[in-house]
Amino acid sequence: MANSLRSEVIKLYKNLLYLGREYPKGADYFRSRLKAAFLKNKDETDPEKIKQLIARGEFVMKELEALYFLRKYRAMKQRYYSDDKP
Repeated sequence: MANSLRSEVIKLYKNLLYLGREYPKGADYFRSRLKAAFLKNKDETDPEKIKQLIARGEFVMKELEALYFLRKYRAMKQRYYSDDKP
């Protein structure tokens, strides 16, 4: 694997690990699933396939961010607006 792709993979792993701290099922659950996903593809050598896997990881990262923003939005809405409709 080229050095540029290696650094991208490591950066992606670190970013996902950071985002996994707030995962609803717990950080340990997320960490074990993340490690398994990365180990499954550790022997990949084709640069195009590696780029596809990186793109998929970035998509997962965006989905996690959306999940967290939605959770924060719901919490704020619940604090300031009552569910009772007059």
